[in-house]
Amino acid sequence: MSNLEPRPPAHELGGRAQASAGPALDLLPGKEVLLGEGTHVRRLLPTLGRRLVGAWAFVDHYGPDDVFGSEGMQVLPHPHTGLQTVSWLLDGEVRHRDSLGSDVLIRPRELALMTAGHAIAHAEQSPAVHPRHLHGAQLWVALPDAVRDVAPDFEHHTALPGFDSDGVRATVLMGEMAGATSPGTAHSPLVGVDLALSAGADVELPLEPDFEYAVLTASGSADVEGVPLTPGAMLYLGSGRRTVRLRADDAAQLLLLGGEPFEERIVMWWNFVGRSGEEIAEYAAQWAEGDRFADVPGFDGYRLGAPALPPLPLKPRGRTR
Repeated sequence: MSNLEPRPPAHELGGRAQASAGPALDLLPGKEVLLGEGTHVRRLLPTLGRRLVGAWAFVDHYGPDDVFGSEGMQVLPHPHTGLQTVSWLLDGEVRHRDSLGSDVLIRPRELALMTAGHAIAHAEQSPAVHPRHLHGAQLWVALPDAVRDVAPDFEHHTALPGFDSDGVRATVLMGEMAGATSPGTAHSPLVGVDLALSAGADVELPLEPDFEYAVLTASGSADVEGVPLTPGAMLYLGSGRRTVRLRADDAAQLLLLGGEPFEERIVMWWNFVGRSGEEIAEYAAQWAEGDRFADVPGFDGYRLGAPALPPLPLKPRGRTR
């Protein structure tokens, strides 16, 4: 999925010293953003107060939207470098096509994992005949320097591991939890878990104390470590925790994201992750000139152009403001 802000800010972020040194309970404000033609999303990362959770660098939550009688999601071909995209659907269907030739229909609770690496272009669209509702999350993972120029790749996993415990059904989309390990390729220590809480659920889940974590409420309302969360809210938990307690009076859907604090400093602008402003500018020029990035086969239409680069040099910024 693309960052379609007309004037996307440039973020320089990363470094273990700026991660939480212990447990926290910080409610992160989201930002309403128009994505493509008619899809509104809540941008929860990067946001005021936090820019990374482990290697998770970008979190958009969208829906549930009634897309009956509309085209639904329409995100035209656009580029990525230096990151992985993790597409996670709760309702609806999205067609993914990319410059590798992948052409896949993604359905709820299937992992679509695209590794941009050196360079990739892709498009995401609701099929012509699609379900009435569209609901999901789009996540980016920053790649460490040693692998950020790796050859691009796409994985589609239709069956994922998980477990049931005290009123919660967990599906592990990235990393490992409670002995369940995702088949998705991860390039740094991280975890992503979909948590479906039944009415009356009250459960403690195991955490890695060396990881920092955040919890997104996708639907319903839940209590996380004593903090009530409504749909579209995200709570940063910090690090140093061995468990997290979750409670729900009614059914709720959560997404737990975590990982080791990301050591490296990166620059993220539009759909690119690099290590300097000069590198980002080079990616933008290569996209405009038709270099580096291949076309998306079979796509009939125009591709997205890169916004204008910021007029001022990038300001160093860390994980927090």
